[in-house]
Amino acid sequence: MRYVLERLQERSTWLGLIALVTGFGVSVKPEVSNSIITVGSTLAGLIAALTPDRER
Repeated sequence: MRYVLERLQERSTWLGLIALVTGFGVSVKPEVSNSIITVGSTLAGLIAALTPDRER
């Protein structure tokens, strides 16, 4: 459980989850698919822009 909670705090996890959910839009109607892709891309962009990079 701790591992999962730590992964949920990472930007790459959220971007990966959004990419997976966005990818499921391929199997629905084209109108809905375009909306899913737009929302997924927008969310990924917001997360990437608003979260800091980790310093190592």
